[in-house]
Amino acid sequence: MVTGFDDNAQAMALVAFTAIATVTLLLCVMTGPDRDDLDEFYTGYGSLSPMRNGLAIAGDYISAATVLGTSGVIALFGYDGVVLALSTALSLLLLMFLMAEPLRNAGRFTMGDALSRRTPARSVRVAACVVTIAALLPMMLVQLAGTGQLLSFLLGFTSESVQTGCIVGVGALMISYAAIGGMKGTALIQILKIVMLLGSGAVVTVLLLDRFDWNPGALFDAAARNSGAGPAFLHPGLQYTAGPHPGLDMVSAHLAVVLGGACLPHVTMRMYTASSARQVRRSMSWAVSLVALFVLVVTVVGLGATALVGRETVARIDAAGNTAYLLGSRAAFGTDVTMVETLLFTTVSTALFLTLLASVAGMILACANSLAHDVFATRRRELTPRREMTLARLSALAVGVPAIALATLVQHRSLQPLATLSFCLGASALCPALVYSLFWRRYTRTGLLWTLIGGTVAVLVLMPGTSLVSGTPVAAFPDADFNWFPFTTTGLVSIPAGFAFGWLGTVVSGRDRTDEQRRRYEALEAGLLAGAVRRGD
Repeated sequence: MVTGFDDNAQAMALVAFTAIATVTLLLCVMTGPDRDDLDEFYTGYGSLSPMRNGLAIAGDYISAATVLGTSGVIALFGYDGVVLALSTALSLLLLMFLMAEPLRNAGRFTMGDALSRRTPARSVRVAACVVTIAALLPMMLVQLAGTGQLLSFLLGFTSESVQTGCIVGVGALMISYAAIGGMKGTALIQILKIVMLLGSGAVVTVLLLDRFDWNPGALFDAAARNSGAGPAFLHPGLQYTAGPHPGLDMVSAHLAVVLGGACLPHVTMRMYTASSARQVRRSMSWAVSLVALFVLVVTVVGLGATALVGRETVARIDAAGNTAYLLGSRAAFGTDVTMVETLLFTTVSTALFLTLLASVAGMILACANSLAHDVFATRRRELTPRREMTLARLSALAVGVPAIALATLVQHRSLQPLATLSFCLGASALCPALVYSLFWRRYTRTGLLWTLIGGTVAVLVLMPGTSLVSGTPVAAFPDADFNWFPFTTTGLVSIPAGFAFGWLGTVVSGRDRTDEQRRRYEALEAGLLAGAVRRGD
């Protein structure tokens, strides 16, 4: 038995998973658009209250990879993992204070809308779509491949064909969420997910703190003792000791998380669902508060896993520590598990299962919207709203099916490089493009294209040379060694490169073009930064 619970507990988990899948699909059918209205499909008419929109933003932001990956890093590397969790919250704060309102004012449905506000050209929209898919596809693979691993861990099966079947079945369900429910349907699933995830996590946190007499110091000391690393567990750099430059490696990793997490398209698309700038601010306040609660929960549960189960056990079950959240939750109950505690653990595991479902559904929706709206709808022949909605739903299928196929191929390899790739692309291509587009008067179309293409190419060139891909036992290809890049992430090089490409592309555009862009920006500035006009739609 993998989980430590009896067959009845496994049966309870299976019933809960089936029930939550049925209920959420029914919610999508009931709340999905019933007319050929693009605003209803893409934004849900902005009908969500700030609290519900904030819950949906937090739901999109806290993916299953974030929950399982962050808790795993905390359980294995202590201090470094806690800093990673704090970086996650800092990323959303960056979005809230710097870009949330300008994004809402500049965009309508997609990242391409926001980027082409000043430089309306199909090439910009196509490039935005390509980078959107490139940034979100690796994260989708992480979530889908993690589905088979999570269900095998919880339900106790080891058959590879069953794991593959789980990936295919869950993937089909996620495509249905995006295609049927649209923005409002996926928002309701995100709300249900975040309430279940943080609600059950808060209960587990209370139980764990009670095990240590509400003394956080005792929890940290116990985790350090059971880590096998001693005092180094509570000091920075443990995760990066294998590299030649541990300090710079840590800076590179956190730069990618802080800048990349704030700019991933499935998160930024939630800015367009707010009906006013004030609604954006209130929604983001709710989202930041919920993410702060998530940081507390995941820190206590991750440290609790090390303190009560031991770092060696966590690493033996999964080298990346992705089961630490479940191990810490189970350990909170002690050895004698009552029916109530079994029910609570089932709620925790169901919340994680729903997190997988909701996260990928939101990412598929962001990719499908961009493909339909930025690529197909910008051809010379104008599409009717009905045809564009049909294309958006078909695009969900076109994005989801290859993602499912690729996930079945990578399910038995380390998934950390894929998650890192998404954050690096967000930080190196999308972040410079958004910052320049929203705040630099002279930014030209050439500069924008150079930013998107140059930042993406820089990441794709550097990433295969990192130790996450080869050269270490926990790499995606542990038996190969083509590791030449000195850091585990590309951020320290690719992020400055993305900004530099944008600056250089603008400079080579010539004075006439930059002056034209300056005048265009000044004409739009009040609407972009202050919301004096409503997006121009």
